[in-house]
Amino acid sequence: FVQITAEESEDEPPSGEERGDARLRERDAAEGNNEGAVTEETEGDGQRDGEEAERPDQTPVLSNKPRKKKKKRKTKKTSPGETLEDNDLEDIDSLLENIEDTNGLSQQTQSRIIADHRPLLYVEHRNLNPENELKRYFGARAVLGDQRPRQRQRQYVRGMWLTSPKSTWPRYSKTGIAMQLVDSRRGVQYFAFEHHREYQQVQFKFLNAVESMNPHSIATLLEVYPYHVDSLLQLSDVFRMQENQEMARDLVEWALYSLECVFHPAFSLTSGTCRLDYRRPENRAFFLALFKHMMFLEKRGCPRTALEFCKLILSLDPENDPLCMLLLIDFLSLRAREYTFLTRLFQEWESHRNLSQLPNFAFSVPLAYFFLSQQEERSELELSQARERAAQLIQLALIMFPSVLMPLLDHCSVQPDARVASHSFFGLNAQISQPPALNQLTSLYVGRTHSLWKDPAVMAWLETNVHEVLRMVDARDPLVEESEHKRKMRYQSAPRNIYRHIILSEMKEAMAALPLEVTSQPVMGFDPLPPLDSIISYTRPERTNPPSNESTLSLFFRSLLPNFNLQGDGRHDGDEEAAAGQDLNQGVNRLMAAMRDMLANIQFQEPPREDNPEGDEDWD
Repeated sequence: FVQITAEESEDEPPSGEERGDARLRERDAAEGNNEGAVTEETEGDGQRDGEEAERPDQTPVLSNKPRKKKKKRKTKKTSPGETLEDNDLEDIDSLLENIEDTNGLSQQTQSRIIADHRPLLYVEHRNLNPENELKRYFGARAVLGDQRPRQRQRQYVRGMWLTSPKSTWPRYSKTGIAMQLVDSRRGVQYFAFEHHREYQQVQFKFLNAVESMNPHSIATLLEVYPYHVDSLLQLSDVFRMQENQEMARDLVEWALYSLECVFHPAFSLTSGTCRLDYRRPENRAFFLALFKHMMFLEKRGCPRTALEFCKLILSLDPENDPLCMLLLIDFLSLRAREYTFLTRLFQEWESHRNLSQLPNFAFSVPLAYFFLSQQEERSELELSQARERAAQLIQLALIMFPSVLMPLLDHCSVQPDARVASHSFFGLNAQISQPPALNQLTSLYVGRTHSLWKDPAVMAWLETNVHEVLRMVDARDPLVEESEHKRKMRYQSAPRNIYRHIILSEMKEAMAALPLEVTSQPVMGFDPLPPLDSIISYTRPERTNPPSNESTLSLFFRSLLPNFNLQGDGRHDGDEEAAAGQDLNQGVNRLMAAMRDMLANIQFQEPPREDNPEGDEDWD
C-alpha cells in the first residue's frame, strides 16, 4: 500500500485547491475553530456523499487497478458573475505559504507571548466548552457522533458560554431570579443575584423539603419549579451518592443554565473584574454550581476546561477566595500542563498572598519548573534556569513541610532508601508534631496530587533533592530551625474557607483530619458552612407546624396516640432549638412510658355466648 500511494503521489500531485483545503482543515483543527463543524452539521448526507465521490484520491487505495484521473473543476462560483480560476487559487496558496514562511515566530511562541500579556485570571470562552478539549484528544467525529444530524432539527435555543442547553430540559421561563449591579469602583464591578417574591416562596418550600429528609420531596418540587437552583444542586448530590454520575452532572449543568440566563448585561466571564460577594446567600448557588461542574469536568478527563472554571471562580472573589480555589488551581494547572501559568501565578501573588506557605504551592511550583526543564523546544538557557529554580524550591518545600514526603512515597508505592527511612527529620515524628491545620493541608495535597509524582524521572529528581536536604539538616543549617519555628507559630487553626473546600472536595484523607467542631454540625449540600457574617436580605417566616425529626417508631406511636410527643412538651414560643436538643435518654423514657400506658389501657371485648346473648351471668 505504501508503494502504490507513493507512485500515485508522484504521478499526480494534488492540485492547489486540494492543498488549500487541506491546509485550512489543519488550521481549523489546530485552532479549535467550530465553523467547520457547523458547516458539516448543516450539510445534508447526500451532499457529503457527493463530495466524497468527487474526491476519490482521498480514499484508501485497496486494489492495483489503474485509477481514473479526477476531472478538475474549471471554475468555482463565489458570487453572481464572478469566478476564481485555478491559477488564482494557486496564487492564494502561494501567498499564504509566503506569509507563513516569512513569519519569524512559530504559532506556539506567539500564543505564549500573548498569554504572558493577558491578565492572570483571564478566561477564554472557548476553553469553557469541554467538547473543544475532547475534540483535541479524540477528534470531532468521536466526540459528536450522531449529534450533528439531530441538531439541524432542534429548536432554537440561546447560546450559552457555561453550558450547552439540552433538548431534554424543560423550556426555560422566568424563574424569579435577577442579577443587579451593586457597585462599581476602581474598574471593578460588584454584582449580586436577587430573589423575587415568588422565588422566595419556592425557596421556603425547598427548605421544608430538605428538613423532611426525603429526596422525593425535592424531586416533586422540581416537577413544579424545574429551574429552582438549590433543588437542582441538592438533587445532584443525591444522584452522585447513588453513583449516577451522568444524571448528577446533568443537574449541575441545568442549574448553571438557569443562572446564566439571568446574567446582567454588564457581567463578564472573561474580564476578571466582575465580583460576587459570597456572604450573600443568593450568590452562593453560583459559586457551588461552578465548583461542582468543575469537579465533574476534572473527573471526565477535561483538566484544561476545569482549570478555566477554577480561574473563573477565583476571579469572582480573589481576595476572600470563599471556596479556597488556591488549594486546587495548582493541581489543575499541572494536569492541564499549563506550567507557565502556574509559575506566573506564583511569581505575581507570592509577595502579597504568601503562596509558599501553602504546602500545595510549595511542592507543585518546583514540579512545574521541573516539567518546564524537560521541554526540548526551549532554549538551553531557559532549561538551565528552570532546573536550578526547581531544585531550589523543592529543597525549601522539603525543609518547610517534611511531613509530606513519607505519605507521598507511600501513595506512590515507593520504598525510600535506608538513609531516608531511618532519619528522624522525615520520620513519624514529623507528622505527629505538626499542627492540626497543617495536617489537613498536607493530607489534602497528598491525596489529590500523588499521581503526578509517580513518573520515574520525577522520583529520581526528588530523591536527589531529598538527600541534599538531609545533608543540610545534618549540617544544622539555620534555615531548618527557622522553618520549624514557623510551623509551630502558624497553622494553629484553619480558616472557614479551607474547611468548606475540604468538604466540597470530599478527599478522604483530608476529611478524616477535620476538627470536631466542623464534623459535629450538620452540613447542607446547597450551602456548606455558611459565612458567619452573612448578609441576609430576606428571612424565612416561622412555621406554625415545625418539621418532625422523629424516628419511624415515634411516628408510629403518634399515629396511635395523637398526644404522644417524643420531644416532650418543651416547645413554646421560639423555643424549638431547646426542645430539639433534649437528651436522648429522656426521649426513650417517654417512649417507654407511652408504650406502658397504651398496653395498660388496652381492653379486649369478650365475645358473646350463644346460650346467654346478654352476657350478664358469671362464668362457671
